Amino acid sequence: MGLLLKSPAMNTTEIFLIAMTIIFSVPYLVWRLGRTDYFAPLVVVQILTGILLGPGILGKLYPDYYQFVFSAPVIQSLNGIAWWAVMLFVMIAGIELDLRQVWAHRRESSITAGLALGMPLVLGCVAAAWMLGMAGWIGPKALSWQFVLGVGMSCAVTALPILILLMEKLDILRQPLGQRILRYASLDDIAIWGVLALILMDWARVGRQVAFLVAFGLVCVSFRRGMRRLPERDRWYAALIWLALVAFGADWAGLHFMVGAFLAGAVMDSDWFDQDKMDLLRHHVLLALMPVFFLSTGLRTHWDVGGAAVFLVAGVLLVASVAGKLLGVRLAGRILNWPAGEASIIGWLLQTKALIMIIFANILLDKQIITHETFTALLLMAVASTMLTVPVVAPQLQKLKGLISRAS
Repeated sequence: MGLLLKSPAMNTTEIFLIAMTIIFSVPYLVWRLGRTDYFAPLVVVQILTGILLGPGILGKLYPDYYQFVFSAPVIQSLNGIAWWAVMLFVMIAGIELDLRQVWAHRRESSITAGLALGMPLVLGCVAAAWMLGMAGWIGPKALSWQFVLGVGMSCAVTALPILILLMEKLDILRQPLGQRILRYASLDDIAIWGVLALILMDWARVGRQVAFLVAFGLVCVSFRRGMRRLPERDRWYAALIWLALVAFGADWAGLHFMVGAFLAGAVMDSDWFDQDKMDLLRHHVLLALMPVFFLSTGLRTHWDVGGAAVFLVAGVLLVASVAGKLLGVRLAGRILNWPAGEASIIGWLLQTKALIMIIFANILLDKQIITHETFTALLLMAVASTMLTVPVVAPQLQKLKGLISRAS
């Protein structure tokens, strides 16, 4: 590496490829050789690797190496890949929402989803209010209510795509229990993006935002009619064009391109696409593109208020998130007369954070509602909550195998 630093002929393309080699090799080797899959799936290892390679750790320990590999032109190139990767991922999450199943079980779904979202939201808002009393956590462009609601909702998020991956690992995704959990997570997903749109509402550009939403609603009708008439092979291309257009419109209006990506997917029906191909697309996006997003996320971590303070806040947020989710689902279980043990399994699965919360926090950081330090604390909380899920749930499922086949 020292020879590379002295090389006068190294151009941006070559340095970019060095960065890509690091991004794909280091987390994979840690995951495979360390056999971490039970408590830390590959996506979690990739996120942790991004943190280690960020300015807070690698940049502090080896600033010359950090500046060489992650120069401004390289980061700009990586950001472009990361933006498209995460837009694809969020669109897929939107497509996988099945609101017809939610409606068919609306009482159970609304009670469970409402309490599973509401309790951690309240506890997260309390934690955020506590953070307001200390310097370094609220972003320069945030109002107090935006910061409190943003951090509170970060504690309430359920990461639907990661939830799907973990339930596949636990072999319950296609079982009645797995489908019930997807219903609850789907409702919460809609609420999360709705709250985000409220937080990002820019009253100086409210005209643009209203115009975008009206235009989106009108064009959506024609888009859905057109998609039904297309053969499936053409729907994939049409979906990508639709994604780029809606994401552009949302960003132009000030709502952020991620809100547009979710809207683009949410108005598409999952049965327009072959389920196996959709699963493969999600897998390939995770394999070939999302590691770049994880790295770019790690590059945004900072410890300027002190590492101990960041870990303390991350711990408080983790307690608010996990305890709130478990309390909310347990209360729902009592109302709906679930058998013993069921609420715990569902609560632990729904508290999974990872990708969606990281995307949510990235948006809050982009809009300067939170600082890099708050972002780092939220990122650590998301990683910890995801790492807890399988080790806690797997033994419980072994004891209560009959729950897997219970439909409602």
